[in-house]
Amino acid sequence: MQYVITGSLGHTARPITEGLIKAGHTVTVITSKADNAAAIEALGAKAAVGSVEDGEFVKQAFAGADAVYLMIPPKWGVTDWRSYQNAVADNYVEAIKAHDIRFVVMLSSIGAHKGQGTGPVDGLYDLEQKLKTVAGLNVKVLRPSYFMQNLLGMIGMIKGAGIIGGNFGSDKIVLVHTSDIAAVGLQELLNLDFTGIQVRYISSDERTGQEIAHVLGEAVGKPDLPWVIFSDEQSQQGMLQVGMNDEMARLYTEMGHSIADGSMQEDYFANRPAFGNVKLEDFARNEFTPAYQA
Repeated sequence: MQYVITGSLGHTARPITEGLIKAGHTVTVITSKADNAAAIEALGAKAAVGSVEDGEFVKQAFAGADAVYLMIPPKWGVTDWRSYQNAVADNYVEAIKAHDIRFVVMLSSIGAHKGQGTGPVDGLYDLEQKLKTVAGLNVKVLRPSYFMQNLLGMIGMIKGAGIIGGNFGSDKIVLVHTSDIAAVGLQELLNLDFTGIQVRYISSDERTGQEIAHVLGEAVGKPDLPWVIFSDEQSQQGMLQVGMNDEMARLYTEMGHSIADGSMQEDYFANRPAFGNVKLEDFARNEFTPAYQA
């Protein structure tokens, strides 16, 4: 089987690529950075260097594929995130149609059932809808929850202010480790036993904000670390202060608000999956503490 993997050597794309190669398949990995080509080839895959914003490049890269793993890579400098997401989504869909590809595993997100009000996730709803329009296409939509790795971005807050928090956290936050996402993605790509459009939620743990603060605080010698719930305005201003542009600060504040009001996670709780392998304590011990101490 021939696979095309988007996402370069990222948290999910790399282990998926490694697993497919180990199983004896042919893999092409799309990367925007020529510097990654040697590392991709060292895994036994072919590197396709170019931008997913370039429709002709995407068509060429998808040629010959039996199945593709789709994700929309982050582009932090954009000022119209959803338009960027839709431009990439259109390129993916056109390339799939051009080569009559029949299987897609798509990295979406919890909250993508809504289509509005979930910040950076809204464009993933759009890609899900576009894939539904392709006749004969079989799609497994992966909807993981809040990445544990996002908590690494709060290290500065802990060191600088002695707190951790966001504009959410009173109720349980559904957490996922990227290795659990990769394991599910690899399984789905190896099996290719789905038909039509199917959604699969992925999670590793569920904790309130204060529970997260306790686990991370214990791991770094601050057992009384508090989780502080900010207003939306405070949250947005905090993101601007650490260098996010207006667009991204607004979108991530909106996403936090949708976690807080329950709408982002409602469909997850209605279709709750079994947990993956990585618990918050594992992440705290193996990744958060070393990063905090670095």
